[in-house]
Amino acid sequence: MTDDTEQQAKEIVKAAGGEVDEGKGRGPSQASQLVALARKDFDLFMSDDGRPYGVKKDGPNTVYALRGRAGLRSLLARMYTDTHGGAVPSQSALADAMTVLEGVAASAEPRVPHLRTARHGDRIIVDLGSADGECVIVSPGHWHRGARSPVLFRRSGAMKPLPLPIRDGDGLAKLRDLLNMDEDGFHLLVAWLLAAFIPDLPHPILTFRGEQGTGKSYSAKMVIGIIDPSGAPKRTAPRDIKSWATQAFNSWALCIDNISIVPDWLSDALCRAVTGDGIVDRALYTDDDVVVLEFRRVLAMTTIDAGALAGDLAERLLTIELSLISDSKRREEAELDEAYADAHAAILASLFELLADVLTVLPDIRLAERPRMADFARVLAAVDKVQGWRTLESYKASARDAIADVLDGEPFAQAVVALVDRAGPAGLKLTAQQILDSVITPDKPPKKWPKDATRAGGQLKRLAPALRTIGVEVDDSERGPRPKRQRMYKLTASADRRCETASTASTGAEKQGLTSENRGDAEGSPLASTPAPAADAVDAGVDADLFTASATDSAPDLHESPPVDAGAAVDAEMHPLSDSCSACGQPLPDDLIRDGVDVHLECA
Repeated sequence: MTDDTEQQAKEIVKAAGGEVDEGKGRGPSQASQLVALARKDFDLFMSDDGRPYGVKKDGPNTVYALRGRAGLRSLLARMYTDTHGGAVPSQSALADAMTVLEGVAASAEPRVPHLRTARHGDRIIVDLGSADGECVIVSPGHWHRGARSPVLFRRSGAMKPLPLPIRDGDGLAKLRDLLNMDEDGFHLLVAWLLAAFIPDLPHPILTFRGEQGTGKSYSAKMVIGIIDPSGAPKRTAPRDIKSWATQAFNSWALCIDNISIVPDWLSDALCRAVTGDGIVDRALYTDDDVVVLEFRRVLAMTTIDAGALAGDLAERLLTIELSLISDSKRREEAELDEAYADAHAAILASLFELLADVLTVLPDIRLAERPRMADFARVLAAVDKVQGWRTLESYKASARDAIADVLDGEPFAQAVVALVDRAGPAGLKLTAQQILDSVITPDKPPKKWPKDATRAGGQLKRLAPALRTIGVEVDDSERGPRPKRQRMYKLTASADRRCETASTASTGAEKQGLTSENRGDAEGSPLASTPAPAADAVDAGVDADLFTASATDSAPDLHESPPVDAGAAVDAEMHPLSDSCSACGQPLPDDLIRDGVDVHLECA
């Protein structure tokens, strides 16, 4: 080390508050100089999840992680080399410096570094990811670019910069030209993109579904690139929870491509990532220290058919169906890439314009009914108010369809729904065992069919939200009489569902062409009455008094009264049983026959 370099190193250490021993004729160590450099130019702190960071005092509000080889460690090594005539610090000096700096960070007030987007008062701040730290600030009513973010942002190797948004015509119309979906689907997509820049709400998982040749993968890549460009916008399904957590922690928005089946652990992980998740793992090179990865993410996936989804995952989906692209309309990927690159800046500008308008009306939006993703639904209602669209209605319909798909893969749920539909307005009140005994069990029960009352109750609890979506209420808050005090399940169909079921039955009868002349035996026709649940319960050995329907307000017990032929019943309403007097057996006058009277007045 030259005399000038040594003196410079001493001055750096002194400027940072360190002490230099002038008497020994030896300069400060490399580690000391690295610590001094860092404390002179950076503010050091811990995030709220216990990760140490540094941010330049006079630079962009972009943080550098202390842990790992990238980040502040690499930056300090370069700064040391620049100030020491090309001399390179040793790895041990860097390691010692990082240990000291982490202790300094731990003594400072915790701060929160954000990823890509952040809330700052009533404004939304979007990190453009550029080296100079530029951002977009969206306020109620307007947006503008900012030279320096008012909040801290962190970056990762998975992130790429966003283009500078430019007002250049209708960006949404340009986006529409690049996508293969109907108008309602496009409006939903725009609302989802807008909501993706709002960080403090759960976002439903955007799901592109369609057969091969519908452009699912390219659409997903483009949509994720609009909000969070990456070198790998589409990912394969992660192999385990740890690899998933690493991916999710380092990207604000990501897409899992070509999902064919969703295992239980991934279904749970996706649900937690929507609402907010935290993964605890052992820190590297330690036995008892841990690191926490906290994240709430914007997710998308593409699928032809994801198989039987779990109900809680299905409730968090926003599904957009893509139609097949004909060969004459198919475009080359290079052409699409060029058109997308040209439109990206204008698309962002139009989205920020719409977001500013939505932020203006959002505080006044109140929902009469709140679906599962209530915060997102409020954003949809605000978009509808600004644009005159029907995204909230489309989203609710999409959610109902997703739940219906889930129930299609649940044979026990289908059997319970059929049981409730037969019960009438009063519904049922049964134990789990009685429900299991009362439903129609397949000759060869499928794998998911509950084997005992405990499993039946568990399935009812898990499926209750999905059943409510289709109009079947499940209430398990009551207990039966002593001494057993068994849990009672009250199952009722909503008025809307009863009307829909009756309408479906009526439509089915019309399709059969049934009339008063050709209806035949009622037991074999769609108009035949389904046995009352109480009768089913008696057949199954269940106490009939556990049903809420009583003998006085329900259908007659089928064990006591035989079924009445429907044709005979209708004919009886139109004609008397005989042309002769029921008392004396003599012929009746024509006027009495027309009036439906079957007895002479004097005989009566």
